[in-house]
Amino acid sequence: MTKAEIVNQVAQSTGVQKDQVLAAVDGFMEAVKDSLAKGEPVYLRGFGSFIIKHRAEKTARNITKEVTITIPAHDIPAFKPSKAFVGQIKK
Repeated sequence: MTKAEIVNQVAQSTGVQKDQVLAAVDGFMEAVKDSLAKGEPVYLRGFGSFIIKHRAEKTARNITKEVTITIPAHDIPAFKPSKAFVGQIKK
């Protein structure tokens, strides 16, 4: 499902104009990105959590060049679904 499909579905189910729904969806995504950029997780009860995961430094191999490289430690955004959400999916 794309962002446009989400906007269309929410607009149909709520009766709100598509441009207003698009502004709300964009605002939500910006708020999540800003919060994660500050290192603060976002908790949405019944849906899940947007969190920052830390990846430790590791070594890897480029098999085409036969070279060992070091991948530095870094943080990545991640989504962890709630138990209720996972329960709906695992039917």
